[in-house]
Amino acid sequence: MPTLVRDRLTWLSYAQLGTYGFFLYGFGPSVPLLRDDLGVSNAVSGLHGTALATGAVLAGLTFTRLVTRLGRSRTLRLGLAGLAAGILAYCLAPVLPLTLSGALVCGLFGSYVVTGTIVVLGARHGAAGPAAISEANAGAAGAGLVAPLLVGAGVSAGFGWRPGLLVTAAAAAAVWLVSMRTGSSTGDTGGTAGTEGIAHTGGTAGTAGTIDTVGTGWVAPTAGDAPGRLPAGYWLAWTVLVLCIGVEFCLTFWAADSLREHTGAGSATAAAGVTAIVAGMCAGRLAGGRVALRVRPGSLLLAAIGLALAGFALFWAGRSTMVAMAGLALCGVGVAVHYPVGAARALAASGNRPDRAAARTSLAAGLASGAAPFALGAAADRVGTHTAFLLVPALLVAAAVCVRLGRDPRVPAGAQV
Repeated sequence: MPTLVRDRLTWLSYAQLGTYGFFLYGFGPSVPLLRDDLGVSNAVSGLHGTALATGAVLAGLTFTRLVTRLGRSRTLRLGLAGLAAGILAYCLAPVLPLTLSGALVCGLFGSYVVTGTIVVLGARHGAAGPAAISEANAGAAGAGLVAPLLVGAGVSAGFGWRPGLLVTAAAAAAVWLVSMRTGSSTGDTGGTAGTEGIAHTGGTAGTAGTIDTVGTGWVAPTAGDAPGRLPAGYWLAWTVLVLCIGVEFCLTFWAADSLREHTGAGSATAAAGVTAIVAGMCAGRLAGGRVALRVRPGSLLLAAIGLALAGFALFWAGRSTMVAMAGLALCGVGVAVHYPVGAARALAASGNRPDRAAARTSLAAGLASGAAPFALGAAADRVGTHTAFLLVPALLVAAAVCVRLGRDPRVPAGAQV
């Protein structure tokens, strides 16, 4: 069984992803509050999610080239700096074109952070990559657990939602400074810019030993991607990611609005209610990291999808705020492993093309986080948020079908991590 050893590089990667998680889970509940400030419709306010998604798509199109020019370390630092700038624009410019621009910048540079972190962790930990990525996302959810609470607390105190989200800009600057002091240990081994792999000593415990890449697809710590196109198995795993990410963003963007509409919760309570989702995700990812070391990714995904469906049923049927929030927490536990295990599964199916595969996962995040919340918001303008939420189980069922159609890449026997 693979062993996950958390070194200096791993902890820095966790911090980088945690910074974006703090922003992302505060951004969702801020959208309905920004809608009220601007006096726009659900569909128009949902364009902020589309702008965030557009940035992620642009990141997917440019990540590989940027890494080629700058290397992974500099790309990650650029992502942190750009994320801070985007947050300032989103929070401090209460005019629709500027808030949309801020969301786009956050999506672009934040996705550089996410994509780069996944590549680094996958290459660093080899067959234990799914566990490392799951733990990193657990940390992101843990950081994000505070964000909706800060947003809700700011509203309750009369300061509005913005101070709670501005904390992320300071966090991004702090992690950037730490990464500058860390230097080359952020995943580059030197040499030609952009072709550096992950430093490893080959075979000792806790390092990424050499993994046979022929016919397995599991990420190896080699310099650059293998030539050729991404295989068909990768694209099926990529489709699962699109569907599952769409579910996560629908929940974090519109659950607060549904709580207000269906259970009568106040704005501050509803915004803080998103914490139930994030708390479930944090717990699910902490547990999922251990389970991922013992259970095949496909089986784990199917179980998680089933749990998310059960939690959604409780949330959707609940008439009281507490019951609905309990459903959201259970749904969060299920959703928790969708992205980390799905992303690790996609990278594993890439045929040793980790940078390219990770860039395409950013495209998946962009498409899903833009299209799904916007579609739900547009439907909510017609039939109400509660009814529009039936999009979520449809996405979950489709994801389960795609998981069943695909298969997990084979992990080579005796691979060291």
